[in-house]
Amino acid sequence: MIQDIIIAILWSISPFGEAKVGIPYGMFRGLNIYLVFVVCFVSNVLVFPLMMFFLEKVNNYFLKWKVYKKSAIYIARKAKVGSGDKIQKYGFWGLIFFVMIPLPGTGVYAGSIATYLFKIRKREAFVANTIGIFFSSVIVWVTTLLTMKGIG
Repeated sequence: MIQDIIIAILWSISPFGEAKVGIPYGMFRGLNIYLVFVVCFVSNVLVFPLMMFFLEKVNNYFLKWKVYKKSAIYIARKAKVGSGDKIQKYGFWGLIFFVMIPLPGTGVYAGSIATYLFKIRKREAFVANTIGIFFSSVIVWVTTLLTMKGIG
């Protein structure tokens, strides 16, 4: 049980899954469905401050290396083209909606990068990311629950 909770947490903080993978993993492993929701949601929310620290402190150090800088510029361009117009146009609400969509490429990692690139106030961005993560987690949780009950 503890091992499954830890794995669900690791999926929830991973850029390859976030709570979109952590929640179904925990539920399908037979963990308490409410515990899974809370643990995965909170784990996913904690990514934002870690990402902001990385982007503001560590990123500047790594930008000295050509390979990293080239990759960072590529990711920044993709982020601006993919969602930048909507996030800039709708601000707070656009960021919520972007993070809320439970699809690959959206979520707190992309929301943190958008916050950094578009210089959105961190407190406002944290709230928007948290709300977006909450709704995304609810969508995934309900969908998984319905699937497990054979209704989906």
